[in-house]
Amino acid sequence: MNKPLRLIISLGTPLLIGFLGSYFTTPNIPTWYATLAKPALNPPSWVFAPVWTILYLLMGYAFYLTWTQKTKLNKTHAYALFFIQLFLNLIWSYLFFALRLPPLALVEIIILWLAILLTIFKFKAINKLAAYLLIPYILWVSFATYLTFQVVLLN
Repeated sequence: MNKPLRLIISLGTPLLIGFLGSYFTTPNIPTWYATLAKPALNPPSWVFAPVWTILYLLMGYAFYLTWTQKTKLNKTHAYALFFIQLFLNLIWSYLFFALRLPPLALVEIIILWLAILLTIFKFKAINKLAAYLLIPYILWVSFATYLTFQVVLLN
């Protein structure tokens, strides 16, 4: 498979997951989510879409770098972790917004955070830049974990 096609797949896959997540999120923001007590550090709703778009693009490019990196290392675990964390990312939206279960979403986001961390370690062994591109993602998920925890406490 040529590199341009790999780039399209690499960028498109996380963006598709983000789009699917928005299916659960968007209808619930002006209704259920608006009624929740939120912490003082909660950003305005309009911040989330551009931040997540950037993060999904960084994730996709990180995956592309690992996919196209020539190495003797086995990449199977790195790929598996990448897709596991991507799936967990989608599931958080479903648990929090569609099912309206912040306590369960809190447990899940901690597992997501660990999966991202493991992905960073695996990517670093293959391509350091790929690992570094995931740092904004884990920082944002750390912040999202705090927000989720606060929503659980306040509601």
